[in-house]
Amino acid sequence: MTREAARRRLIWQIALLSAGFLVLVVISVASIYLVNRSKEDSSWVVHTVEVENQISTVLLDIRRAESAARGYLLTSQPKFLSEHEAAVARIPAGMAKLGQQTSDSPVQVENVKQLRAAVDSRLAEFSKAIDYVKQNDIPGGVAMLRDESGISARRIGEFATAMRAEEGRLFQRRTQAADRSQTLAAIVATTGSGLVLFLAVLSIFLIRRSGQARDHAEHQLRENNINLESIVETRTADLREANEEIQRFAYIVSHDLRSPLVNIMGFTSELEELRNDIFSRIARYSRAAATAPVVPEPIGDTDPANAPELQAEDKQLSQDFSEALGFIKSSIGKMDRLISAILNLTREGRREFHPVPVDTRELVETIISSVAHQASEANAQIRVEPLPGLVSDRLALEQIFSNLIDNALKYLRPGVPGDILIKGRNKLGFVIIEVSDNGRGIDPKDHKRIFDLFRRAGLQDRQGQGIGLAHVRALVRRMGGTINVSSELNEGSTFTVALPAQWNLGTQGKEE
Repeated sequence: MTREAARRRLIWQIALLSAGFLVLVVISVASIYLVNRSKEDSSWVVHTVEVENQISTVLLDIRRAESAARGYLLTSQPKFLSEHEAAVARIPAGMAKLGQQTSDSPVQVENVKQLRAAVDSRLAEFSKAIDYVKQNDIPGGVAMLRDESGISARRIGEFATAMRAEEGRLFQRRTQAADRSQTLAAIVATTGSGLVLFLAVLSIFLIRRSGQARDHAEHQLRENNINLESIVETRTADLREANEEIQRFAYIVSHDLRSPLVNIMGFTSELEELRNDIFSRIARYSRAAATAPVVPEPIGDTDPANAPELQAEDKQLSQDFSEALGFIKSSIGKMDRLISAILNLTREGRREFHPVPVDTRELVETIISSVAHQASEANAQIRVEPLPGLVSDRLALEQIFSNLIDNALKYLRPGVPGDILIKGRNKLGFVIIEVSDNGRGIDPKDHKRIFDLFRRAGLQDRQGQGIGLAHVRALVRRMGGTINVSSELNEGSTFTVALPAQWNLGTQGKEE
């Protein structure tokens, strides 16, 4: 599977997922809207039925009041009067409820107003008729109720019929709206389900194609890995053999260089011892040339205290000779130290590491006690915070932190009390240890070069060959860790060492 095909397939998958998500969102929003709309339309349908029921309830109470009033007129029994009064008491509340229910329709508001007036008129007729009965004028009450009942009752019927007709019209309209909402909801649900099903089928098809392409790529990858592993093993063996050969070569060259260097040093020292004799004889020859010939004395037989004074040009020659010998001896000493450092590095690179549990704080405090005199002379304090323990090579750890602490003491700022802090923490299977100081600091452009062999940065007023930090980095990498520095000029430095908390020979890093 080419990269372009994989990119196109990824774009399609993302597009399908986006489309599916968009369809689901649209369906969900539309469904929620239509369900709410349908619910609202249905509630209006129910509301219409409730209004019709309320109209019927009010009319029923009016009929009950009329029936009870007629019964009381005919029999004068108190129970009919009680039933009439109970029915009459319910009518105002029923009319008020009906008014509330129809407040959304201006037509019904007017109808309720007219109906309420007709009902009040009818109830007043009932009240007058009952008053006749209470005055023992039953015929007058019956006559009054018979004469006036037709008009009020007819008006109540007319307004009730008008209200029912209006509610019937509203019921039909609201039922149609509810049916439309339900139909639309069904259409949206069906269409959305179809789209989701289509996208699901298309996704399954693309997933199967991707799976086939992935299987093919995995098969090729396994074949490539087999070949790569073989190549890596071969290259690793070659590199290991080359590294060992380089170490042997460095050791042999360094060891063989020591012999001629010792000879040069020896003959230089001998030449320095002969310098007084040589220039004493030069002085005698110079003086003899000005007077009379003398027999030269054997070299080594002249007492330096009795040596004749050199002439001006011979004095300059003697000083140049001494200075040249000093340069030679200084260069020989420097070369000897460099050769010794190379030998130490090659020996260290060939040394087998032995991981053991290490109390890091105890190890660091031991190093600090060994440099206590140096810290006192530098007017510096070394603080140690709690340090996590780890499993690693103890000798390598001693060399790492000895170099870092020694550098921190060596490069403090003159006249400023030194403050060196060593602290550590655990993080993701590693032990992070920081060595911070308030010394000279390091220019950011030199942060990388200070870890190179024989490279130094800043003012060269301290003895050293630029080997310590290179050695530290090599040791840290061999133990599967990293080291870096954070520093600014005159702001101090912080060296951060990250080492595996449980290091073993299987995780040994490559030395560079």
